Amino acid sequence: MEAKIFMFESKLSPNQKIKISGFNNLTKVLSFNLYDFCITLNEEQKGQYVNYINDKYNATRIADISRKIVEIIEANILAVSAQDYDPVGASTMVLMSDIKGGGEPIPSAQVSHHLDKSHITAHTYPDAADPDGICSFRVDFDIATCGEIIPLNAINYLFEAFECDVVYVDYVVRGYTRLENGKKIYNDHHFNSIQDFIKPEIKRNFTYMADINMPQDNIWQTKMMVKEMGAENYLLNPHDVNHPDVPMKMELLKKEMKEVYNMIH
Repeated sequence: MEAKIFMFESKLSPNQKIKISGFNNLTKVLSFNLYDFCITLNEEQKGQYVNYINDKYNATRIADISRKIVEIIEANILAVSAQDYDPVGASTMVLMSDIKGGGEPIPSAQVSHHLDKSHITAHTYPDAADPDGICSFRVDFDIATCGEIIPLNAINYLFEAFECDVVYVDYVVRGYTRLENGKKIYNDHHFNSIQDFIKPEIKRNFTYMADINMPQDNIWQTKMMVKEMGAENYLLNPHDVNHPDVPMKMELLKKEMKEVYNMIH
């Protein structure tokens, strides 16, 4: 099989391009885990919330988001699988290659000529079972890539595609590639924090942002919690803002968000 030549940023000299040999099993995994919260005032509204989630974040919609990610990171789709669940929730998987082409599917005959294996998986977890009516919607996106692709380049689109109250972002680099002289490279891009990739206008929406970074082990994590907003932002019907139960439910909502942010059990 003909070897491919990759160009990466050298760790020794940030401004110098270095040649990589054909061998490359460097794997980068971005996990984007978000929580969106909602206040419901009765069982009817819980049902309305479930219907809203099923309509807005069904498998077709999640697959479309995944296709956009493929376009952003300049990969190509090999196959797409999508599944809705009864009564709620959805899962999708996109197999992709790092052959450049703006997200368009490539002929299967070409796939055998490339070794890079990448995928995007997504799962949704709506929860309307809380007896106090604090409903939540959680989404997990895992973008696992090999080769030149840097999945962190899709992070701003994920913030824009969803309403995010609490967010956990994890990034891990594993495996290695080689220089032409045989030296191993364990990371082809270097940075201080996942926050370096997030637009300032997005970060301004969050009160709390914390990092747990182990760059020596190629592991990074950023968690974020949105700035405090009015009750109208969490009600299915903004006209319910003067309902007598809303102040109590807002306190329960804040408690729930802080528990999720701090993972208190």
